[in-house]
Amino acid sequence: MLTTVAALQMAMTNSVAENVATAERLVRQAAKEGAHIILIPELFEGPYFCIDQLPEHFDRARPLADHPTVEHFRAVAAELRVVLPLSVYERAGQATFNTVVMVDADGTVLGSYRKSHIPDGPGYTEKYYFNPGDTGFRVWPTRHGTIGVGICWDQWFPESARCMALLGAELLLYPTAIGSEPPAPEWDSSGHWQRVMQGHAGANLMPLVAANRVGCEVGLAAGVELGQRAITFYGSSFIADSTGAKVAEAARQGEAVLTAAFDLAELRATRQSWGLFRDRRPDLYGPILTLDGVIPAPCNER
Repeated sequence: MLTTVAALQMAMTNSVAENVATAERLVRQAAKEGAHIILIPELFEGPYFCIDQLPEHFDRARPLADHPTVEHFRAVAAELRVVLPLSVYERAGQATFNTVVMVDADGTVLGSYRKSHIPDGPGYTEKYYFNPGDTGFRVWPTRHGTIGVGICWDQWFPESARCMALLGAELLLYPTAIGSEPPAPEWDSSGHWQRVMQGHAGANLMPLVAANRVGCEVGLAAGVELGQRAITFYGSSFIADSTGAKVAEAARQGEAVLTAAFDLAELRATRQSWGLFRDRRPDLYGPILTLDGVIPAPCNER
């Protein structure tokens, strides 16, 4: 039995209602094309507000309980019988998180994942808005397969993908918002971005889906001298197979619905026979548990 995954690519406006309507239209298109699991880009409810550091943007965060966008897509998921990971801005008490809510194909919320790696650079000042995620990496057994989801900057870290694979993921999904770098707009990281994730797919022998936004978004800070910045999001959403090869890819501009089908049972058997997980040596991997790569000596040796 084949499982069909989809990556959606879209531009966002300042209207939550418009963005939700666009995402729903593309979800419905993907479902018509046979998709069972459909990935919408990161923070699709609005523009990528992390371009600026403006306190009013904190008002965009909402508690997950009765979240209007989540509730809306719960009904859509149940109607279409599709799995929808939803990227939203979460408020939890005094904390705010960049969060994915996993909605199963019957509309049930299976849980949430809070982004672990939080970037901080010109135009991508996420540390101003998001607390570091405290959920740990998560996977969910959905009606259409076991899914691991990382969020944007998470995708640059092989540890994230490997942890999700070890937790039982059969598919790796990454909702994303990435484009040009305001200090160096001529620098194009799209190829690098894709190749890193293709490596995750190949190293873990499982398909991977990345959904990015498109369009030029300008920050709200008035005047270049006050730090006004613009990012051109470069699309290039893609789906990779279990060897890391791209099997579907969107253009750098414009909406897109990408789909690809995989036999998850066959891929599971391949992973078991390949030996990548059998031959792991976690007893030698201590350096990645530290920031500087140095394993502290036991107390009795100090």
